[in-house]
Amino acid sequence: MKFRELALTFLSWAAFLIVIFGVGGLIIFLMYRGISAINLKLFFGDTPAFDAIFALKPVWNGIWPAVAGTLSLLLLTMTIVLIPGISCGVYLACFASERERDFIGESVDILAGIPSIVMGLFGLELVIILRRFFLPDATTCLFLSSLCLAILVLPTLITATRSSIEALPSQLKLTAEALGMSKSDTVRHLLIPSAGSGILGGIILTMGRTMEDTAVIMLTGAVANAGLPRGLGSKFEALPFKIYYTSAQYTSSDELMQGFGTALLLLFLSWILILAAKIFQKRLMLKWQIN
Repeated sequence: MKFRELALTFLSWAAFLIVIFGVGGLIIFLMYRGISAINLKLFFGDTPAFDAIFALKPVWNGIWPAVAGTLSLLLLTMTIVLIPGISCGVYLACFASERERDFIGESVDILAGIPSIVMGLFGLELVIILRRFFLPDATTCLFLSSLCLAILVLPTLITATRSSIEALPSQLKLTAEALGMSKSDTVRHLLIPSAGSGILGGIILTMGRTMEDTAVIMLTGAVANAGLPRGLGSKFEALPFKIYYTSAQYTSSDELMQGFGTALLLLFLSWILILAAKIFQKRLMLKWQIN
């Protein structure tokens, strides 16, 4: 028995160290290769910053259009996925029958297992069908990429919401019933606020998956030199596609350094999201404790 405990402890520490050294090594490598490339020229190239930000002049040798495209893609995807994802998770945890939970839960699991490249092919096939039967001018665009990404990340948000609510102590529901609260009031005023930190964690995971995916957007609207996104039906640039394109097509050391700088920037944006989520989570928990 003692040997088994020692073996389990050793394996746990080994796994922990592998993760720490792996992630730490990746971060150190990106910072070593990319920190020198983080400057205004990386973002705007030879275009003045003011003119680039307000779209007065195009940016040809900077990543500002990719930054704007990534943020637009993230905002639109989260707008599409937030309400359906959280609502479905709440329904499965609080209102669905056993039969509905099994059926919808299995469907969500199947959707979660779909590779991103398959979702990209789905978006491309959707455009082909629209062109052939309904809209001859249909094409890949920002909205199509956001829609496909929303479908791809939907299971993450559903599962996180459902798990967070189901993990709450059963005494909460019993106390609410004893106080005469209806089921909808219990869910709205007690269960969802109590599970807020877990739901927020699911939202952050969803945002991270949206920002880093490349396979979907490269088939549904992302291109190398689209400039700033001009609308829902326009082509766009994105940071993950920029990294992929640069690593595959670079012709000079400057372009390679730009790729490393872009990768470091994408990692930095992920850190900002996590930090903002932690701050919001603390405020949410403080407000819940006060109320």
